Amino acid sequence: MEIQKIRSLKGELAVPGDKSISHRAVMFGSLAEGTTRITHFLKGADCLSTISCFQKMGISIETKEDEVFVHGKGLHGLSAPSEVLDVGNSGTTTRLIAGILAGQKFSSVLNGDASIQSRPMNRIITPLSQMGADIKSQKENGCAPLLIQGQPLRALHYTSPVASAQVKSCILLAGMYADGITRVTEPVLSRNHTEIMLNYLGAHVTADGTTSSIEPEPSLQARDILVPGDISSAAYFIAAGLLVPNSEILLKNVGINPTRSGMLKVCRDMGADITLLNECQEGEPTADLLIRSSSLHGTIIEGEIIPSLIDELPILAVMAAFANGTTIIRNAQELRVKESDRIQVMCENLALMGADIQETEDGMIIHGGPSLHGACIHPRLDHRVAMSFAVAGLICEGTLSILDGECVNISYPDFYRDLYSLKER
Repeated sequence: MEIQKIRSLKGELAVPGDKSISHRAVMFGSLAEGTTRITHFLKGADCLSTISCFQKMGISIETKEDEVFVHGKGLHGLSAPSEVLDVGNSGTTTRLIAGILAGQKFSSVLNGDASIQSRPMNRIITPLSQMGADIKSQKENGCAPLLIQGQPLRALHYTSPVASAQVKSCILLAGMYADGITRVTEPVLSRNHTEIMLNYLGAHVTADGTTSSIEPEPSLQARDILVPGDISSAAYFIAAGLLVPNSEILLKNVGINPTRSGMLKVCRDMGADITLLNECQEGEPTADLLIRSSSLHGTIIEGEIIPSLIDELPILAVMAAFANGTTIIRNAQELRVKESDRIQVMCENLALMGADIQETEDGMIIHGGPSLHGACIHPRLDHRVAMSFAVAGLICEGTLSILDGECVNISYPDFYRDLYSLKER
């Protein structure tokens, strides 16, 4: 993809459905009794991997334009797959399904692409093993492929060393098949989509501070699920609207769950002009976001807010490179084990554009302000890196080229089309 500087962005947009919630809607709908209708489902490659995995376990799933119908068979209705469950590039699919598979009465293998085969899975293997699960890294390197032989599970109270919604969700899902109440305590509260949706479908999940608990053997009942717009996808348009001069963008029906909306707080800390309209607090909270061009300044991003914006840190790094002053990102070592080492990849590519940026062990230091120029960007097949630099290309001087730019299909197949739909004619 080649991106050119533009004059302004105007208009309104409904960003795709939330990826995290789309994954969970298919998974939990498969374990519910009856048909779950999912509206505004994200048909990115990751979520399609989740659909494929459950179809291989005997669940009938229909996709119709913006809706998906999942014909669930109940908590114990899955059947043994006859082939490997291919998770593609999706860490969410891998880690959450592992919790479900641990309590089944059959064996299965989870595997995915080269990125998945290098991402850390001991963070779920350890707690699941403590619950009595039989789960092994087939290459004995703590990564996929994972061989899971279903077993009766024991309840436990697990203290997680990382604040990760994927780890927490994996354990809570396994807890549905355990012999008592299962609890997970995190160092900092991570996103809580699993808890919200399981309760919506009839489970009994409670939260006390950073500890979440689930009672075993819930009777999940199918219900309609409306997936809000993904704030992680909205983040690129928020950044573009703030950075491109003379811009005003309205983003419709965006999820603003407090465990996900750290992006909004950091933007405001940087001087962003963002107004929330039509707020709704039922279930997953949502709002329309009105974004206006702003003069941004540096800030410090660290500590408890990191889990609520971990996927947005690449685009925040781009914003920092164009802001006045210094931005420091700390406590973000989790970025090193995403689809790419996002700390390294962002630093390397922003430096190619002329940014004054320093890589640290757990983040980066960005001295913003200088005019950046186009470059040939290597996103390492990471969709969030590619979309972040597409935004940078709208503001920098000259042409910015993104190699393998189609990797955005992982989460946002229509990203480039939507971005240019806002270009003022």
